[in-house]
Amino acid sequence: MHFDGPQYPCPDPYPFEENLKYLAPLDGGPPELEVGSPPVTPYKDELFIPPIAEPVSGSLYPPPNPCAHQRYAEFAPVKCYLDREQEFLWYFHSDPPYDKGSWSWGINGHSPGPTYHAHYFEPILVRRFNDLLPLQRTNLSFALPSTTRHLHNAHTASESDGDPSDWIDTGDFWDHHYPNIPATKLNVETCAREFDPREKLTTLWYHDHRMDFTAANLYAGLLGFYFLFDDQDSGDENDLNPKSWRLPSGDYDIPLVLQDLSFDADGQLVFDTSMGEGVLGDRFTVNRKIQPNFRVARRKYRFRILNAGPSRFYELFLHKGEHEDADEPDELFLVITGDGNFQPEPLEAPSIMMGVAQRVDVIVDFSNYKAGDYLYLENRLHQHHGHGPDGRCLNEPEEIRMHRLMRFEVTGGEVEDPSQIPDFFRPFPEVDPATAVRERTWEFDYDGGLWTVNNRAMDPHRVDAGIDRDSAEIWTFRNNGNSWHHPIHSHLSEFITLEIDGIPVLPDRVQIRAQPRSLEDFQQVFTKTAYGGPYVCGSNVLRGPFCGGFRRDIALLGPRTEMKVFMQWPDFLGRYVLHCHNVVHEDHAMMVRWDVLPPGRGFCEPREASEVYGQKMPIMHVEARPAHVTMQHGNLPFYPPKGEMGNRASCPEPQQEGSINMPHINGAHSKGGH
Repeated sequence: MHFDGPQYPCPDPYPFEENLKYLAPLDGGPPELEVGSPPVTPYKDELFIPPIAEPVSGSLYPPPNPCAHQRYAEFAPVKCYLDREQEFLWYFHSDPPYDKGSWSWGINGHSPGPTYHAHYFEPILVRRFNDLLPLQRTNLSFALPSTTRHLHNAHTASESDGDPSDWIDTGDFWDHHYPNIPATKLNVETCAREFDPREKLTTLWYHDHRMDFTAANLYAGLLGFYFLFDDQDSGDENDLNPKSWRLPSGDYDIPLVLQDLSFDADGQLVFDTSMGEGVLGDRFTVNRKIQPNFRVARRKYRFRILNAGPSRFYELFLHKGEHEDADEPDELFLVITGDGNFQPEPLEAPSIMMGVAQRVDVIVDFSNYKAGDYLYLENRLHQHHGHGPDGRCLNEPEEIRMHRLMRFEVTGGEVEDPSQIPDFFRPFPEVDPATAVRERTWEFDYDGGLWTVNNRAMDPHRVDAGIDRDSAEIWTFRNNGNSWHHPIHSHLSEFITLEIDGIPVLPDRVQIRAQPRSLEDFQQVFTKTAYGGPYVCGSNVLRGPFCGGFRRDIALLGPRTEMKVFMQWPDFLGRYVLHCHNVVHEDHAMMVRWDVLPPGRGFCEPREASEVYGQKMPIMHVEARPAHVTMQHGNLPFYPPKGEMGNRASCPEPQQEGSINMPHINGAHSKGGH
């Protein structure tokens, strides 16, 4: 049996009329945006590389509460981390006025925050403190110092997933338990669930997910990377384990987060809260440095590229030279992952299409260039409005140069390079659509100033879908807009793409057109079933941009586009969300709540959470909490279902009320350190 998890305070549910005025786009925008951001000298400053997160050497105090997490004893943390969300001056560029520093948010003094190097089957716990200045004192008036954190798209229990309603305010903390396990599959012979190595992911990222303020808080700087390694993708290019792929590692494994931002005349961040369609900046940043330079050795590098939005789409190109000759060829990316999933084989792509929140890992070999050569990462996708690109590709040299994101400067002589690129990684998980127990359709539209899903605005007290744990379903994502683009993301599970606009998507093919019109827009490339040796350049060359593989966690919906996907939900129970990852759309209510329930309790039509769990929800409140309150007293503990967690001797039994167990309500304040 299960219950709804901790009911932390959230705003009055939509569609209460009083709240609609806050969701509808406002009139006018910041006057600074009419002038534009101060100019900079491109490639003057070096790329910032976020530090690697380090575990704490001692114990956390107070100790984590095992009762607050599902399967905690089964996956007891072997490492603990301490993150502090803070406000500080960040230097986006050394030219004035940026040289005086720009107020930013980040983690442990950095933005992006530290990069986690996690390993499969090595559970960790991250204690996240909100040390931001309170609303009356913050220097970033557009953001809200009330935060959550979502680890996109980890296979994580609901209480650690960073639900938009699970926020903490200044002075509080939240414990996130990350078991670092792949999703399980059912062994039909033993009827037991077993870990499926084909479900493993590699490049994840974490970001704030606060209800109504995800875009603003992410724009302010609350984000970072989370790498997952195993014995194949081991993070060690010198690994002697014969299973290891020995991909570029260490100083040659580089995260690159793309964000477009705007600044006022003093070099301070400006966020246009009036733009309900989406927010575009006029300064391109990589790792929150404006058009940086990165000095590279003459060897292979792995670049993990993330589009962190908030609303811009990219088509990335790699180019050597200054576009002085219209026939200058572009360099090819060697694509190895899409949305954190290894493709079965490496792919050579002339360009990469990326919607908000998508990740692509590429390998670039600089050994064929000489010292002093420059290569540029360029975005040639034209986008004038926040609702999405217009389909035009930039082709004028000056226009292209203005949309360069960063420069790679080749340095030094020949160097030793022990890294390798195998010709085969791992297959995609096998699925059988016939096992789906339900089909659902989610329609994305714009109605009366709100971005809606199935004609409804987000209500955190409404469960729009009840899903049986360990079941599979087929979902259809449908964009009803004529010009809007929606990158759709559902938490907890990756999905298998079955169809796009009625065109079947097959596991041996790659999408090479953003809005496909026929099967020819899916190139057949994957033929291998096992490792055969190092990858041979020229083996898998795409005819068009890499737009995604068979398995993804972002569905790119262009205007009037429909995508059918297959999803499964093993291992955990609780509440999760589905939303548009143009996070401005998300904040304007384009999100739904869905819950994973004990087998046999799923349902199709939306229900109030109180109806699902047999008890009225606590009265919502928004009282401020004292800044010193970090203890766990007065919080709502999370009680896992019986048999889910191992030893529960120290955990008090929940109240038996209604058909599903509910937590005790301890004290008037239910929000805070978890």
